Amino acid sequence: MTTRPPYVAGQFYPAQKEKLLRFLTGFLDVQTPKIHAKAIMVPHAGYVYSGATAAKTYARIEIPRTVLLIGPNHTGLGQPFALMARGVWQTPLGQVPIHEELASCLVSCPLLEADEEAHQYEHALEVQLPFLQYLRPDVRIVPLTVGTHELGQLKEAGHAVGKVLAQFGEPVLIVISSDMNHYEDEDTTQKKDQTALSALLKLDGAEFASAIKKHGISMCGFAPAYMALSAFKFLDVKRAEVVEHTTSAKVSGDYDRVVGYAGVLFE
Repeated sequence: MTTRPPYVAGQFYPAQKEKLLRFLTGFLDVQTPKIHAKAIMVPHAGYVYSGATAAKTYARIEIPRTVLLIGPNHTGLGQPFALMARGVWQTPLGQVPIHEELASCLVSCPLLEADEEAHQYEHALEVQLPFLQYLRPDVRIVPLTVGTHELGQLKEAGHAVGKVLAQFGEPVLIVISSDMNHYEDEDTTQKKDQTALSALLKLDGAEFASAIKKHGISMCGFAPAYMALSAFKFLDVKRAEVVEHTTSAKVSGDYDRVVGYAGVLFE
């Protein structure tokens, strides 16, 4: 069995189980009233910067047993739509199995390919696992990295994924892993992020893509988000809500070079 190790434990989040559990316990309010969301968007920076925003978003939803993780490919390795179709992912909290039946259905979709190379060293999906494990210990995942911004391909892949999930026979939560605008000053980042989020909340892929391009918004998870919006057409997603938006300046105190983080619910 293929085991994908925790490459960024000790960098993006604590490598020691006890320390990681203390963090999760401190940030996750399990008493928060929950909804049955179809998807969420959460950040993937180091927990010290974006962990609280991610935690507030996860705490708002009932997590089903099966989760499709979609994130950007920061490393450039592997295929444009790379799906890890078998095995387990390891974190300090234990192993998370891949839902191989769902993975098999998805890998038959146009453009999606079984590819483990793209998942080597990639942090965007790995950092989501401890939240899922803490809140849903029996969770199963299908990890997918997206390494292209070609809108036609993203739309085609999104439609295919949406059709599979709509017919799968059990609830599947889509987790979109994305940070917002990168490395501009606080005021610029606030404005650009609000522009991106306003377009995203309209659930209109064309308007979202236009806003990102027109305003030069460096949202690293644009492609996964656009792909998910295309899938929503088949999943009866009606509304979206921002749980929290913040920037790295809140922690670092550096207001000249910041990264934005947002948590979004899709119902």
